[in-house]
Amino acid sequence: MEFAELIKTPRVDGVVLHRPFLPTVEGTLCLTGHHLILSSRQDNTEELWLLHSNIDSIEKRFVGSLGSIIVKCKDLRVIQLDIPGMEECLNIASSIEALSTLDSVSLMYPFFYRPMFEVIEDGWNSFLPEDAFKDLESMTDEWRLSEVNKDFSVCPSYPPLVAVPKDIDDETLRKVATFRHGGRFPVLSYYHKKNGMVMMRAGQPLTGTNGRRCKEDEKLINATLRPGKRGYIIDTRTINVAQQAKARGGGIESEANYPQWRRIHKAIERSNVLQESLIKLVEACNDQSHNMDRWLSKLEASNWQTHVKEILTTACLAAQCIDREGASVLVHGTEGTDTTLQVTSLAQIILDPSCRTIRGFQGLVEREWLQAGHPFQQRCAQSAYSNSKPRQEAPVFLLFLDCVWQILRQFPCSFEFSESYLVLLFEHAYASQFGTFLGNSAAERAKLSLPEKTVSLWSWVNRHQEIERLTNPLFEANSLVIWPSVAPQSLLLWEGVFLRWNRSSKCLDEAYEEMVHIIEYNKELQNKVNSLRRQLAQLETEDPLLQTP
Repeated sequence: MEFAELIKTPRVDGVVLHRPFLPTVEGTLCLTGHHLILSSRQDNTEELWLLHSNIDSIEKRFVGSLGSIIVKCKDLRVIQLDIPGMEECLNIASSIEALSTLDSVSLMYPFFYRPMFEVIEDGWNSFLPEDAFKDLESMTDEWRLSEVNKDFSVCPSYPPLVAVPKDIDDETLRKVATFRHGGRFPVLSYYHKKNGMVMMRAGQPLTGTNGRRCKEDEKLINATLRPGKRGYIIDTRTINVAQQAKARGGGIESEANYPQWRRIHKAIERSNVLQESLIKLVEACNDQSHNMDRWLSKLEASNWQTHVKEILTTACLAAQCIDREGASVLVHGTEGTDTTLQVTSLAQIILDPSCRTIRGFQGLVEREWLQAGHPFQQRCAQSAYSNSKPRQEAPVFLLFLDCVWQILRQFPCSFEFSESYLVLLFEHAYASQFGTFLGNSAAERAKLSLPEKTVSLWSWVNRHQEIERLTNPLFEANSLVIWPSVAPQSLLLWEGVFLRWNRSSKCLDEAYEEMVHIIEYNKELQNKVNSLRRQLAQLETEDPLLQTP
């Protein structure tokens, strides 16, 4: 298919652009296969380059022969284009609708994008499972890297290489895969260096109504326990939801078959509920009525903060079992590709200081989200403004980023990266020139040849100037476990995402710049003090009479 077939009117002059907190701009609107561009001859005006894939929905309005298109974006921005001429306006609107809803992944912009920067580091090779396993090998010899899924036949949503207990052979893994939802047999998620405890993740067991049993599954997860120790199974579903799953072939690990494991049920909502929650939250944030009661009731009705609290509480529980109880943990919900990953990745941020660095966090996103099979293509197909009926869309990854921001806000000196880094990942998960978040699994990415045909987001982020921009000026390496508060009073609305386009950040930006200036000045003074101390020490060694009493 040629993009030109979808572009009825490629260019319109005299278009007026309205954007939040920026002056209106008049210029020429151009449509290309992947971008909506508005350029102006006015001095000091910034061009608009908007990816069609970032457009969630559009609305058309007409006053006489003047048409307006309200463009609502997946990054929650809303802009307005005033277009002279009804026919031009209708043509532009229908072209935008067609170009922003292309189904074919191979027609998306990452396949056409050519970087304007020098690719020094190939991000596709930055976080390979075999490299992560070398770190594990330096700490323990109880695990091995299995190639049982090298052709993605055992589990279509797992990567080709997975870490499993050393004593469990590949034939056992194949049998366990038939007993777990989607073939997602238990694999290593995290090894806690401090006490050797582990966190694993999986899909739900397929016990069904007949109470089916799999001795190989029991053997696998028991292989992670130390003699005389018990483990915890954290099921992200309520007991009722988990019991109901039996009727559909799913189920839970029975105490009779897993006597060394204690099962704990939590109540993390599933994807369809989360999408509705996001829509309500964004609607509340965009309500300009300025009525306090209305704002608070709408915010509460969205239930977003409740979801944040539940996820953080469950992640803290998993971290507590590992660090304080000295027990290993298995986490699963139903499929093991959504709530499970929220919990395992947040628990690692709490427990592991390396996950709070820029590169460590990239590795975490690669390991626990991209390689672990979170279906980004499905979940991020729509955001909060889409008019079409949600299919499998859900802000699962955005909720995770929100939870990370809550911890970052409570421990502002323990993270090497700033809030900007989290906002950047949110934006690129929904619309990007990079191929990192395309596809729903490692298998799909391999089939699309993404490493060969697209550029990785990490190649761009890991350049010196970008790292500098995303670094937290308050960072001081903290090797301790950090325990966030999950009390309702401690959890705030993430203004940097949800109120970003609703109110000016000018004052906050100025305050941030002033803070950076103070920190830099403090470093200069500290260096001067150290230099003077060295000079004084040298003088004292040269002249004993100068020695301080």
